Amino acid sequence: MSRSPEIELAAAQEQMVKVENLSKHFPIREGILQRKVAEVRAVDDVSFSIPEGETLGIVGESGSGKTTLGKTMLRLHEPTEGRVEIGGTDVQSLSSSELKSFRRNAQLVYQDPSSSLNPRMRIIDIIRTPMKIHGIGTEVERLQRAKELIEEVGLPVDYLYKYPSALSGGQKQRVGIARAIAVNPDFIVLDEPTSALDVSIQAKILSLFKHLQAKYDLTYLFISHDLSVIKTISDWVGVMYLGRIVEFGRVGSVFDNPHHPYTRSLLSAIPTITPEDERLKPPSLSLEGDIPDPREKPSGCALCARCPKEFDVCASSEPELESVDDDHFARCYLHEPEHHPEGPEWEET
Repeated sequence: MSRSPEIELAAAQEQMVKVENLSKHFPIREGILQRKVAEVRAVDDVSFSIPEGETLGIVGESGSGKTTLGKTMLRLHEPTEGRVEIGGTDVQSLSSSELKSFRRNAQLVYQDPSSSLNPRMRIIDIIRTPMKIHGIGTEVERLQRAKELIEEVGLPVDYLYKYPSALSGGQKQRVGIARAIAVNPDFIVLDEPTSALDVSIQAKILSLFKHLQAKYDLTYLFISHDLSVIKTISDWVGVMYLGRIVEFGRVGSVFDNPHHPYTRSLLSAIPTITPEDERLKPPSLSLEGDIPDPREKPSGCALCARCPKEFDVCASSEPELESVDDDHFARCYLHEPEHHPEGPEWEET
């Protein structure tokens, strides 16, 4: 019987975020009458939970549905079906006015800091505006809060009177982070917040995220294609492929003992510098071809056509997300005794 992560983890500790069977499908329309001819299942029946004060990292190739998942959870995209609960609030049931109030508790830090800041606004106004919208404090109190926040994210107070064009990429991202925490949220979606930054700056931003999480008891959904970043920042990891979670668990468990061929292929592709690091990687597993067109998802397991471990049932039936270990789940027939009684063999390929 399939056991979903949100059911397994709910018994362990209080959950800040619960996602149940969430889907987001984009219709493809053609012709003068714009008839629907197909659809892209960007997020397809996804379920998970995030314990309060912890971080879930979502990782996968471009086009796997990571960003769409984060935006759908916050209702920046309206979901096709499913349920999202954040801080005890059923997000899908909120009216427009209720949704505006809710956004104080759930914020988003964007991937590209240059495009996410208004170039015509000074930094002080970028940080103060969310507080003003949500009716937080007086003008004097908002000014004082802006000064505290700019120092909190590691920038001098005089930067408040600069425009974004005067700042570097890392400094702009720090402003974006200050804007996100200005309204005292409980939950933040971090959409590849370090991918546009130099490696040396990435480390400082990750340290800042950890500091803010500890100080304000924040819960994060951290989206990234970089497994090294995910390992550094996350408590849990969900691996996405063509809109589905194919593996989910504690970071240490998934990285040390991956159970899905897709996860293993991603981990074996991580660049290493020293022979010691190379020996710590799982045996190499190469996938054939490219990720399929999301408009024409294959029947059965979506990875079947690329997977060197596939066998007959993979092409006709999609596996469930099954428990393979404590706090560890995988969507693969290799771990079901009736299909593979001796368990998988991960020889190098």
